[in-house]
Amino acid sequence: MHPVTSRAMKSQRIERIQDEPAPPPFPHDPGDSAGSHRAEVVSYSDDRRTRGLRALTEITGEAGVAVIDGLRGIAPDFADWIVDFSYGDVMARPGLDLRSRELATVAALTALGNAQPQLRVHVAGALRVGCRPQEIIEVILQMAVFAGFPAAINALTVARDVIEGRGAG
Repeated sequence: MHPVTSRAMKSQRIERIQDEPAPPPFPHDPGDSAGSHRAEVVSYSDDRRTRGLRALTEITGEAGVAVIDGLRGIAPDFADWIVDFSYGDVMARPGLDLRSRELATVAALTALGNAQPQLRVHVAGALRVGCRPQEIIEVILQMAVFAGFPAAINALTVARDVIEGRGAG
């Protein structure tokens, strides 16, 4: 490649990246404390069950609550683990906003390729927390590169159903 072309491409890329606003700083960024690179523990003022139920409801609405209620009859401990750990400890952390967390969840469930019921709940959750349909579709399209076309096709089918309102509940 011609050096001028390469230099011009790098310059264009830098300009495009600089046009995007910087994300807010992570509350416990290791660079914040002088010389300390120890990971900090995030502490909360409320208990993880309360925090988990609040996050579950905010993200998934009635669909997520119905999943938990359905599990309580057969595996009540498992239902509690989902609420306490998945939502109370992980989804409620301050390091990412709910939009980013839901887009990451959609990506992971797409890549699994065998989690369409959960993907349905989280595509609806992504819409609920403010993700645009095109953002969800773009995340799924990107997963075709890493998870394969069949996984992306299955995820796009679920996303289409949810976005069109046939499977959002």
